[in-house]
Amino acid sequence: MNELRDLYQEVILDHNKNPRNFRPMEDADRRVEGFNPLCGDHYVLYLKITDGMINDISFTGSGCAISKASASVMSSTVKGKSIDEAERLFESFHRLVKGELSSNGQVESLGKLTVFAGVAEFPARVKCASLAWHTLHSALSSNEQTVSTE
Repeated sequence: MNELRDLYQEVILDHNKNPRNFRPMEDADRRVEGFNPLCGDHYVLYLKITDGMINDISFTGSGCAISKASASVMSSTVKGKSIDEAERLFESFHRLVKGELSSNGQVESLGKLTVFAGVAEFPARVKCASLAWHTLHSALSSNEQTVSTE
């Protein structure tokens, strides 16, 4: 468990300091804002989708280390995936951070996302970790209204 916690801290720090896909996308097909009014996390997610595939994804904004790292890892994970694959990852990630996955096999199948399993120990941080994912879910549903964690 200590190894996972160390990896969690390493991934959070790395992706917070050097977020992947952190840039505006002028020619995005979809643009959705996500906001957590309790802590002030605020991101804009950009997607370019062709034939049901996420060809490009990026985000801008600011927030706590957990929310920025989650957005960074999420963007790297879903790029090149189909909408259906991304939706399944959304569901699994949401269950992971809420502590609802029932076996190590289910957790381990999420690859790099497993480092966020520790978020379940801190219920107040679940919204931080899941904000970008809920924003992605909204964008994939073609719902371009602002997403709020409240």
